[in-house]
Amino acid sequence: MNVWIAIGVTAVSCYAVKLAGLLVPAGVLERPLVKRLAALLPVALLAALTAQQTFADGRALVLDARAAGVAAAAVALFLRAPFLLVVAAAVVVTAGVRAIGG
Repeated sequence: MNVWIAIGVTAVSCYAVKLAGLLVPAGVLERPLVKRLAALLPVALLAALTAQQTFADGRALVLDARAAGVAAAAVALFLRAPFLLVVAAAVVVTAGVRAIGG
């Protein structure tokens, strides 16, 4: 029963956040600071999620094959490789490190 309560609370909360976003006046959304935050916030959240998923295991810092894959992707991005090549480099390096490391 507690799971269904959590699902219901989550659904209502998501709807309330969506509704709050729709109720914001257009004048507020046109401010330069709000536009800048709206442009930068998704990038920051994605970077934080990537770092957390790559370098954390519970409450411990972990450097494993995932970190090598992210490093390979960063190098490919620095070299301005196409997106599919960036993903392929990350996959190949991660798989190679896992194969070598066991």
